[in-house]
Amino acid sequence: MPDNSSLLSGVRVIESSLLGPGFVATFFADMGADVIKVEPPAGDYIRQMTWPIVNGVSLLHLHTHRGKKSITLNLKSEDGLALYKELVATADVVVEAMRPGSLAKLGLGFEVLKKVNPKIVFATLSGYGATGPYKDMPSHGIAFDTWSGIVQPIKDDEGFTRIPPDMPNVGINVGPMLAAIAILSGVIKARESGEGCEMEFAQADAAAYMDWYRIESERAYLRPEDEVTGNPSDNYERRPAGLAGMWGGVRYQAYEATDGHVLFMASEQVFWKNFCEAIGRMDFFEKWPGSRVADHARNNLELQAELKQIFLTRSVKEWLAFSSEHNTPIAPFNTRASLADDPQFQERMGFLPIDAVGCEQLPLPVFVNHQPLPVPSMAPTAGQHTEEVLSKVLGKDAATIAKLREGGVFG
Repeated sequence: MPDNSSLLSGVRVIESSLLGPGFVATFFADMGADVIKVEPPAGDYIRQMTWPIVNGVSLLHLHTHRGKKSITLNLKSEDGLALYKELVATADVVVEAMRPGSLAKLGLGFEVLKKVNPKIVFATLSGYGATGPYKDMPSHGIAFDTWSGIVQPIKDDEGFTRIPPDMPNVGINVGPMLAAIAILSGVIKARESGEGCEMEFAQADAAAYMDWYRIESERAYLRPEDEVTGNPSDNYERRPAGLAGMWGGVRYQAYEATDGHVLFMASEQVFWKNFCEAIGRMDFFEKWPGSRVADHARNNLELQAELKQIFLTRSVKEWLAFSSEHNTPIAPFNTRASLADDPQFQERMGFLPIDAVGCEQLPLPVFVNHQPLPVPSMAPTAGQHTEEVLSKVLGKDAATIAKLREGGVFG
């Protein structure tokens, strides 16, 4: 059986990042690539950014930089620039996970680095991207979800506007994920053709892209009603865009069980029939058979009142067993705190061990040959692997490394 620790062995990524965008290279590290984070002598202040702080180090750093190596270089020095170029000569990818042009200002832009390594894939991930009127604006992760329309402000009891307490954090997480997919495509092409490329991504773009259904629905509804309608099961009435149109749903709705809540999703006629047969209420199906697909029995308050009482007769666990036995879509409502107790979560994901990565972290949910990925190493301290990288990757001897250190190139 192939070793699943070697999915990306032989791929090297040189990462220049600040804060969360460095997550783009975490996908590579989790799948076995050699990711070398090049930091300024003072290090990336991500280690003290946000909460919680675990044994003096932020969870943000422990998760974002697990499985990576760290070296510190003064890139304002000639020796630091030379060492960076030497690293690039050995690599497949350079990740600039900060404001676009940051490396170019140091003399390490794509045009320079492709002369060092013609196969290099140079990828820039930033907040708003390298073009457009927002390109020079500083930003943080929540901004991408407010910009894209995913998140709206709310008012508290005193009338102050506030950030909602529950945030999806789409852009800051999906931006790196989309970038990782594209970068891998670039690496494959570069290895085939011998020619690298320059790629550029924005976390704001990713937030909008992942909310495509609502955004595109709004645009579709700008067209005449004789061109764009609702579902046939709704008599073609236009519903609000996205999940807002689910408010009046009855056969696709949240219901209270004896010890929590479940999501009932019998919008297809076959599932609705299965449910009615299983609970011994075929009279429901005969009275309200519904359409073959996409029928939520909207605003049928008589049926909703009946279903409310029925779902109160069993526990969440019992309804989940019912779902499997009777082929009816029913899901639990977990919380971020309770998810760890869910048996599906425990079987498929669980947490990485604290002693390996510093705190309980979610693994990258990828299975190879029916096995999860290997446990990554602990996120590094600033410059932890400087001598190791210079020795093993660049072949520098101890005397050379000592001379560089004396010259202050490592800080």
